[in-house]
Amino acid sequence: MKIFRYLSIISGLLTAVMLSGVAWADNESAKNVYTLESGIKEAVENNWSVKAREDKITESSYAEKGAKADMLPQVSTSYTFAHLGVVPSIDTEVFGNHVKFEMGDQNTYQWQTTVKQPIFTGYALTSAHELAKLGIDQSKMAVELEKLDLALKVKEAYFNILKADKGVGVVKSAVDSLESHLSVAKNFYDVGMIPVNDVLKAEVELANAKHNLIKAQNEARLARMAFNVLLSKSVDESVEVEDILVFTPETPDYQQSLGKAMKARPEIKSLEISDEQIDRQITIAKSKYYPEVGASASYIKAGDTPNVSGSNFQLDHQWQVGVALTWTFWDWNKTKSSVRQSETMKTELSKTRKAVEDGIKLQVKKAILDLKEAEEKIPSAKKAVEQAEENLRVSEERYKAQVTTSTEVLDAETLLSQARMNYYTALYDHNLARAGLLRAVGEY
Repeated sequence: MKIFRYLSIISGLLTAVMLSGVAWADNESAKNVYTLESGIKEAVENNWSVKAREDKITESSYAEKGAKADMLPQVSTSYTFAHLGVVPSIDTEVFGNHVKFEMGDQNTYQWQTTVKQPIFTGYALTSAHELAKLGIDQSKMAVELEKLDLALKVKEAYFNILKADKGVGVVKSAVDSLESHLSVAKNFYDVGMIPVNDVLKAEVELANAKHNLIKAQNEARLARMAFNVLLSKSVDESVEVEDILVFTPETPDYQQSLGKAMKARPEIKSLEISDEQIDRQITIAKSKYYPEVGASASYIKAGDTPNVSGSNFQLDHQWQVGVALTWTFWDWNKTKSSVRQSETMKTELSKTRKAVEDGIKLQVKKAILDLKEAEEKIPSAKKAVEQAEENLRVSEERYKAQVTTSTEVLDAETLLSQARMNYYTALYDHNLARAGLLRAVGEY
């Protein structure tokens, strides 16, 4: 019986351990840890600014459908009533008697259904439809541009979190080191080896470090809030990001990068679409030089009562078809001015494109220089950390041997904190420089 009891206890303990392990695993999986790629993906899917731009595509598609509808037959119906104050009549003599004949109805009711079809409009309707379709493409380019800018902002927010976290770590390490130094200083003071000023300096530096720790922790929280906003999440939601400390030197070619930018940048594609749009606007303006031709067919019911069942002067129903030609051949050069206006817009756009291309060249060149600068900073920053760590170690040993002052140790600690932060900043700035180059060439 005791054996079974022991087995039962062991089984219960194993079950409890397994359940606690499952619960721990669930808690670990519940943590929201983002990679750079997953952060960008979620931002692109959920960001409100991107969604607003995507709604513009839907809006443009409805405009395209409306422009297409203008080319199709249109059906309308109307019901009218007219009352004459004086019924038209004619007076005449019949066999010597004066007779008055009415020539129409005093009340007229008419119901008419009409079908109209434009036949030729000087290419205005087809050009308007093509212009509306280009509007959809233009809206798509606006979405792509918004995504590119958003991806860069997400990367900046991502690395700001990492910078802030490293700042917290550096300050925490400084606090620990200063606490250890203060303890040594107090021991020396207690045995009369150092003056009280050394202890006070150490206490002041420790208090400043703790103040800096609070500030660094607050910056880390704010960095997460900014990241959450870009992902359209609650600003207070807990979030963690995967650290990126890999340094891979790069030597991008300027001409190759510029070629990518000129092909991929949404700004260039948007200008190309705008150029096509202006061509359509010129065609629409020139359409006024041509006559407009349209066909119509109507079915009419009329009468002197509301049920439009005819009268002595009207048929109860009839139909008619017709073709109309309208041509405004003189409008005091209004059409010519509209054409010239659109052609001037095309010239203006070509100059705008040159300005945009020059701006892109500068952005690509700057991004490459920024990347090179960031790379060159990393080795020296790493070396500075090693030197600062050795300097602090030597200073602490010298202080313990009482061959130097507390100030030297405190200065060494400050130098080490700065060196560590400069190293992490250099690593993350290199990643941000890569992100800037990708944005410059139209990628993310």
